[in-house]
Amino acid sequence: MTSTVHRVLAERRHQLILRALRSGGPAAVTDLSEQLGVSPATIRRDLLKLEEEGLLTRVHGGAVVEEGDQPFSEVAEVRVPEKDAIAERAAAMVEDGQSVLLDIGTTAYRLARQLHGRRITVITSNLVVYEELVDDEGIELVLLGGMVRREYRSLVGFLTEDNLRQLHADWLFLGTSGVRPGGQVMDTTVVEVPVKRAMIKAADRVVLLADRAKFPGTGMARVCGPEELDVVVTNAPADAGTRAALEEAGVRVVLT
Repeated sequence: MTSTVHRVLAERRHQLILRALRSGGPAAVTDLSEQLGVSPATIRRDLLKLEEEGLLTRVHGGAVVEEGDQPFSEVAEVRVPEKDAIAERAAAMVEDGQSVLLDIGTTAYRLARQLHGRRITVITSNLVVYEELVDDEGIELVLLGGMVRREYRSLVGFLTEDNLRQLHADWLFLGTSGVRPGGQVMDTTVVEVPVKRAMIKAADRVVLLADRAKFPGTGMARVCGPEELDVVVTNAPADAGTRAALEEAGVRVVLT
């Protein structure tokens, strides 16, 4: 095999490793080895190279990426059946005539797909949700203003926050990049946090949609504590610390 082919294969592997770490959080060498079908020794060499390039941090037995959100198109392909199960359970909470705030992110988009045919109002800064629902004439659709983040298909900034101060919703379905053991809801991108906080203030009930990869997930920016949540819909039994924090705050945990 020529050195060029070796290099191309290695580059492709590096892309796949980074994608796995961004979408799924910290990963062990053994897990990455199984996913990519190469030896643990090869993965260790890859991780060393990627760390030298500043693209990830090696931790005991594996690696982690803490570099902000990845493009929407990348995340949209990950854990779709899990997200759909969570979305289906969340959609069942909404009654006709109610208003629903949908956060940015791919789980909110999967939820939007479950809302077709409903007589509801949907308010969002998620451009993919807008595209999904714009032709459904039964849904009253409100698109929040703001600055477009093209890669993440969302609207952010003071215009978005100002719009939210004028609105009220029965439900907010909130996404996250990670839930800390104390029940703190985190995000990887600081610019999204004020919008999420404004959404929380605008809603009667806040439902966090979080698949198993979000416990603990990633994120350095705090969105809110468990006391601001009403429900968590997930497919992962939370660890003891997180579960205790959620229960103490009166949060109902719905397992799919």
